[in-house]
Amino acid sequence: MEAKDSVTLDEKCIATMKPDALSPAETEAKTEGIGVTKAGMATGKCFVSAMLAGAFIAFGGMYFCVFLGDPTIPFAAQRMVGGICFCLGLVLVLCCGAELFTGNSLMCCAKASGKIGWAGMLKNWVIVWFGNLAGALVAVALIYFAQVYAMNGGAVGQAMVSVAAGKVSPDWFTLFAKGIMCNILVCLAVWIGFAGRTVTDKVIGIILPISAFVACGFEHCVANMFFLPTGLLLNSMGIGAEGAITMGGILFNLSAATLGNIVGGVLVGMAYWYIYAKRAK
Repeated sequence: MEAKDSVTLDEKCIATMKPDALSPAETEAKTEGIGVTKAGMATGKCFVSAMLAGAFIAFGGMYFCVFLGDPTIPFAAQRMVGGICFCLGLVLVLCCGAELFTGNSLMCCAKASGKIGWAGMLKNWVIVWFGNLAGALVAVALIYFAQVYAMNGGAVGQAMVSVAAGKVSPDWFTLFAKGIMCNILVCLAVWIGFAGRTVTDKVIGIILPISAFVACGFEHCVANMFFLPTGLLLNSMGIGAEGAITMGGILFNLSAATLGNIVGGVLVGMAYWYIYAKRAK
Protein backbone atom coordinates (compact mmCIF):
# COMPACT_ATOMS: atom_id res chain seq x y z
CA MET A 1 0.00 0.00 0.00
CA GLU A 2 2.82 2.34 0.91
CA ALA A 3 4.63 1.58 -2.37
CA LYS A 4 1.49 2.34 -4.37
CA ASP A 5 0.97 5.65 -2.53
CA SER A 6 4.63 6.52 -3.14
CA VAL A 7 4.30 5.89 -6.86
CA THR A 8 1.13 7.96 -7.05
CA LEU A 9 2.80 10.82 -5.18
CA ASP A 10 5.86 10.66 -7.44
CA GLU A 11 3.65 10.72 -10.53
CA LYS A 12 1.83 13.80 -9.22
CA CYS A 13 5.13 15.57 -8.51
CA ILE A 14 6.40 14.79 -12.00
CA ALA A 15 3.17 16.07 -13.56
CA THR A 16 3.41 19.28 -11.57
CA MET A 17 7.04 19.85 -12.58
CA LYS A 18 6.45 19.36 -16.33
CA PRO A 19 7.71 22.46 -18.17
CA ASP A 20 5.05 22.46 -20.87
CA ALA A 21 1.67 24.12 -20.42
CA LEU A 22 -1.51 22.18 -19.73
CA SER A 23 -3.28 20.88 -22.81
CA PRO A 24 -6.64 22.47 -23.73
CA ALA A 25 -8.48 19.43 -22.32
CA GLU A 26 -6.50 19.62 -19.07
CA THR A 27 -7.15 23.35 -18.90
CA GLU A 28 -10.88 22.79 -19.28
CA ALA A 29 -10.84 20.26 -16.45
CA LYS A 30 -8.85 22.68 -14.29
CA THR A 31 -11.32 25.46 -15.10
CA GLU A 32 -14.19 23.28 -13.86
CA GLY A 33 -12.32 22.56 -10.63
CA ILE A 34 -11.60 26.25 -10.11
CA GLY A 35 -15.28 26.99 -10.70
CA VAL A 36 -16.28 24.54 -7.97
CA THR A 37 -13.82 26.18 -5.56
CA LYS A 38 -15.12 29.66 -6.38
CA ALA A 39 -18.75 28.62 -5.88
CA GLY A 40 -17.92 27.22 -2.45
CA MET A 41 -15.92 30.19 -1.19
CA ALA A 42 -17.17 31.89 1.98
CA THR A 43 -19.01 35.17 1.28
CA GLY A 44 -16.67 37.39 3.28
CA LYS A 45 -13.50 35.94 1.78
CA CYS A 46 -15.02 36.11 -1.69
CA PHE A 47 -15.90 39.79 -1.27
CA VAL A 48 -12.47 40.79 0.04
CA SER A 49 -10.76 38.81 -2.73
CA ALA A 50 -12.99 40.62 -5.23
CA MET A 51 -12.01 43.96 -3.72
CA LEU A 52 -8.38 43.08 -4.37
CA ALA A 53 -9.16 42.31 -7.99
CA GLY A 54 -11.04 45.61 -8.40
CA ALA A 55 -8.04 47.48 -7.00
CA PHE A 56 -5.58 45.50 -9.14
CA ILE A 57 -7.47 46.32 -12.34
CA ALA A 58 -7.61 49.96 -11.22
CA PHE A 59 -3.83 49.95 -10.86
CA GLY A 60 -3.58 48.76 -14.44
CA GLY A 61 -5.97 51.52 -15.51
CA MET A 62 -3.88 54.08 -13.62
CA TYR A 63 -0.71 52.89 -15.37
CA PHE A 64 -2.51 53.12 -18.72
CA CYS A 65 -3.63 56.70 -18.05
CA VAL A 66 -0.18 57.81 -16.89
CA PHE A 67 1.21 56.62 -20.22
CA LEU A 68 -1.57 58.43 -22.11
CA GLY A 69 -0.64 61.57 -20.18
CA ASP A 70 1.94 62.36 -22.88
CA PRO A 71 -0.18 63.67 -25.79
CA THR A 72 2.85 63.80 -28.11
CA ILE A 73 2.99 60.00 -28.44
CA PRO A 74 1.57 58.77 -31.79
CA PHE A 75 -1.81 57.02 -31.70
CA ALA A 76 -0.56 53.53 -32.57
CA ALA A 77 2.19 53.65 -29.93
CA GLN A 78 -0.29 54.97 -27.36
CA ARG A 79 -2.68 52.08 -27.93
CA MET A 80 -0.06 49.33 -28.07
CA VAL A 81 2.16 50.38 -25.16
CA GLY A 82 -0.84 51.61 -23.15
CA GLY A 83 -2.40 48.18 -23.56
CA ILE A 84 0.75 46.52 -22.27
CA CYS A 85 0.70 48.86 -19.26
CA PHE A 86 -2.89 47.83 -18.52
CA CYS A 87 -1.80 44.15 -18.39
CA LEU A 88 -0.52 44.91 -14.88
CA GLY A 89 -4.08 44.43 -13.58
CA LEU A 90 -4.64 40.87 -14.82
CA VAL A 91 -1.07 39.88 -13.99
CA LEU A 92 -1.78 40.77 -10.36
CA VAL A 93 -5.14 38.99 -10.41
CA LEU A 94 -3.82 35.72 -11.84
CA CYS A 95 -0.45 35.61 -10.10
CA CYS A 96 -1.40 37.01 -6.68
CA GLY A 97 -4.89 35.52 -6.55
CA ALA A 98 -8.15 37.49 -6.59
CA GLU A 99 -11.77 37.18 -7.72
CA LEU A 100 -12.42 39.00 -11.01
CA PHE A 101 -16.00 39.20 -12.32
CA THR A 102 -15.09 38.95 -16.00
CA GLY A 103 -12.85 35.92 -15.54
CA ASN A 104 -15.41 34.23 -13.30
CA SER A 105 -17.78 33.95 -16.24
CA LEU A 106 -15.74 30.79 -17.02
CA MET A 107 -17.55 29.19 -14.07
CA CYS A 108 -20.13 28.27 -16.71
CA CYS A 109 -17.89 25.25 -17.50
CA ALA A 110 -18.45 23.81 -14.02
CA LYS A 111 -22.17 24.62 -14.28
CA ALA A 112 -22.46 22.88 -17.65
CA SER A 113 -20.88 19.74 -16.18
CA GLY A 114 -23.32 19.80 -13.25
CA LYS A 115 -20.59 20.37 -10.67
CA ILE A 116 -22.18 23.59 -9.40
CA GLY A 117 -25.73 24.92 -9.53
CA TRP A 118 -27.22 28.16 -10.82
CA ALA A 119 -27.43 29.52 -7.28
CA GLY A 120 -23.74 29.00 -6.56
CA MET A 121 -22.60 30.52 -9.82
CA LEU A 122 -24.92 33.55 -9.76
CA LYS A 123 -24.22 34.22 -6.08
CA ASN A 124 -20.51 34.32 -6.85
CA TRP A 125 -21.03 36.67 -9.78
CA VAL A 126 -23.11 39.12 -7.72
CA ILE A 127 -20.71 39.13 -4.76
CA VAL A 128 -17.67 39.50 -7.00
CA TRP A 129 -19.22 42.29 -9.12
CA PHE A 130 -19.93 44.41 -6.06
CA GLY A 131 -16.60 43.47 -4.48
CA ASN A 132 -14.79 44.57 -7.64
CA LEU A 133 -16.70 47.85 -7.52
CA ALA A 134 -15.78 48.43 -3.87
CA GLY A 135 -12.11 47.69 -4.52
CA ALA A 136 -12.02 49.94 -7.58
CA LEU A 137 -13.57 52.83 -5.63
CA VAL A 138 -11.02 52.45 -2.84
CA ALA A 139 -8.30 52.60 -5.49
CA VAL A 140 -9.93 55.70 -7.03
CA ALA A 141 -9.73 57.45 -3.66
CA LEU A 142 -6.11 56.44 -3.04
CA ILE A 143 -5.02 57.46 -6.53
CA TYR A 144 -6.84 60.78 -6.17
CA PHE A 145 -5.22 61.58 -2.81
CA ALA A 146 -1.84 60.61 -4.26
CA GLN A 147 -2.54 63.28 -6.93
CA VAL A 148 -1.56 61.03 -9.81
CA TYR A 149 -3.84 63.17 -11.98
CA ALA A 150 -1.52 66.15 -11.47
CA MET A 151 1.43 64.47 -13.18
CA ASN A 152 2.90 66.04 -16.32
CA GLY A 153 1.33 69.38 -15.51
CA GLY A 154 -2.16 67.90 -15.22
CA ALA A 155 -2.00 66.08 -18.57
CA VAL A 156 -2.59 62.74 -16.82
CA GLY A 157 -5.82 64.10 -15.34
CA GLN A 158 -6.89 65.30 -18.77
CA ALA A 159 -6.22 61.81 -20.13
CA MET A 160 -8.28 60.24 -17.34
CA VAL A 161 -11.27 62.44 -18.15
CA SER A 162 -10.84 61.89 -21.88
CA VAL A 163 -10.83 58.11 -21.46
CA ALA A 164 -13.97 58.23 -19.31
CA ALA A 165 -15.79 60.60 -21.69
CA GLY A 166 -15.08 58.27 -24.59
CA LYS A 167 -16.78 55.44 -22.71
CA VAL A 168 -20.12 57.18 -22.20
CA SER A 169 -20.56 58.57 -25.72
CA PRO A 170 -21.34 55.41 -27.81
CA ASP A 171 -24.87 53.99 -28.00
CA TRP A 172 -25.87 51.09 -25.73
CA PHE A 173 -25.63 48.33 -28.35
CA THR A 174 -22.14 49.46 -29.40
CA LEU A 175 -21.02 49.31 -25.77
CA PHE A 176 -22.64 45.87 -25.46
CA ALA A 177 -20.76 44.57 -28.52
CA LYS A 178 -17.53 46.08 -27.21
CA GLY A 179 -18.19 44.27 -23.93
CA ILE A 180 -18.59 40.92 -25.73
CA MET A 181 -15.35 41.41 -27.66
CA CYS A 182 -13.54 42.51 -24.51
CA ASN A 183 -14.36 39.47 -22.45
CA ILE A 184 -13.68 37.05 -25.27
CA LEU A 185 -10.10 38.32 -25.16
CA VAL A 186 -9.96 38.56 -21.37
CA CYS A 187 -11.23 35.01 -20.86
CA LEU A 188 -8.78 33.71 -23.46
CA ALA A 189 -6.07 35.44 -21.43
CA VAL A 190 -7.40 33.83 -18.24
CA TRP A 191 -7.52 30.47 -20.06
CA ILE A 192 -3.83 30.89 -20.95
CA GLY A 193 -3.16 31.79 -17.32
CA PHE A 194 -4.88 28.59 -16.16
CA ALA A 195 -2.81 26.58 -18.65
CA GLY A 196 0.51 28.09 -17.57
CA ARG A 197 2.61 26.39 -14.91
CA THR A 198 4.83 29.33 -13.93
CA VAL A 199 4.52 33.04 -13.30
CA THR A 200 6.48 33.65 -16.49
CA ASP A 201 4.00 31.55 -18.50
CA LYS A 202 1.09 33.54 -17.12
CA VAL A 203 2.62 37.01 -17.57
CA ILE A 204 3.82 36.45 -21.14
CA GLY A 205 0.67 34.58 -22.12
CA ILE A 206 -1.77 37.34 -21.19
CA ILE A 207 0.07 40.26 -22.78
CA LEU A 208 -1.25 39.92 -26.34
CA PRO A 209 -4.98 39.33 -25.67
CA ILE A 210 -5.20 41.98 -22.93
CA SER A 211 -3.21 44.61 -24.80
CA ALA A 212 -5.37 43.86 -27.86
CA PHE A 213 -8.66 44.58 -26.09
CA VAL A 214 -7.27 47.81 -24.63
CA ALA A 215 -5.81 48.93 -27.96
CA CYS A 216 -9.16 48.33 -29.66
CA GLY A 217 -11.10 50.29 -27.04
CA PHE A 218 -13.32 47.43 -25.91
CA GLU A 219 -15.35 47.71 -22.69
CA HIS A 220 -14.35 45.94 -19.49
CA CYS A 221 -16.88 46.55 -16.72
CA VAL A 222 -14.36 46.25 -13.88
CA ALA A 223 -11.86 48.57 -15.55
CA ASN A 224 -14.72 51.01 -16.09
CA MET A 225 -15.42 50.91 -12.34
CA PHE A 226 -12.12 52.79 -12.13
CA PHE A 227 -12.11 54.87 -15.31
CA LEU A 228 -15.64 56.27 -14.99
CA PRO A 229 -15.69 57.31 -11.29
CA THR A 230 -12.22 58.82 -11.72
CA GLY A 231 -13.40 60.76 -14.75
CA LEU A 232 -16.52 61.93 -12.90
CA LEU A 233 -14.48 63.08 -9.90
CA LEU A 234 -11.93 65.00 -11.97
CA ASN A 235 -14.59 66.41 -14.27
CA SER A 236 -16.43 67.81 -11.23
CA MET A 237 -13.19 69.61 -10.38
CA GLY A 238 -13.25 71.40 -13.73
CA ILE A 239 -10.96 69.10 -15.67
CA GLY A 240 -12.26 68.49 -19.20
CA ALA A 241 -15.48 69.75 -20.75
CA GLU A 242 -18.22 70.57 -18.23
CA GLY A 243 -20.67 67.70 -17.76
CA ALA A 244 -18.61 65.30 -19.88
CA ILE A 245 -19.29 62.45 -17.42
CA THR A 246 -22.47 62.01 -15.38
CA MET A 247 -23.74 59.35 -12.99
CA GLY A 248 -26.34 58.41 -15.58
CA GLY A 249 -23.61 57.91 -18.15
CA ILE A 250 -21.70 55.65 -15.75
CA LEU A 251 -24.74 53.43 -15.13
CA PHE A 252 -25.49 53.39 -18.87
CA ASN A 253 -21.98 52.13 -19.65
CA LEU A 254 -21.77 49.60 -16.83
CA SER A 255 -25.10 47.99 -17.74
CA ALA A 256 -24.01 47.41 -21.33
CA ALA A 257 -20.44 46.43 -20.50
CA THR A 258 -21.45 44.00 -17.76
CA LEU A 259 -23.99 42.14 -19.90
CA GLY A 260 -21.61 42.10 -22.86
CA ASN A 261 -18.81 40.77 -20.68
CA ILE A 262 -21.03 37.93 -19.45
CA VAL A 263 -21.95 36.95 -23.01
CA GLY A 264 -18.34 37.07 -24.20
CA GLY A 265 -17.04 35.01 -21.29
CA VAL A 266 -19.77 32.39 -21.56
CA LEU A 267 -19.08 32.04 -25.30
CA VAL A 268 -15.45 31.19 -24.58
CA GLY A 269 -16.24 28.87 -21.68
CA MET A 270 -19.00 26.96 -23.43
CA ALA A 271 -17.00 26.56 -26.63
CA TYR A 272 -14.13 24.89 -24.79
CA TRP A 273 -16.51 22.90 -22.58
CA TYR A 274 -18.27 21.54 -25.68
CA ILE A 275 -15.02 20.58 -27.37
CA TYR A 276 -13.06 19.11 -24.48
CA ALA A 277 -15.45 18.16 -21.67
CA LYS A 278 -17.68 16.16 -24.03
CA ARG A 279 -14.64 14.41 -25.55
CA ALA A 280 -13.35 13.48 -22.10
CA LYS A 281 -16.65 11.85 -21.24
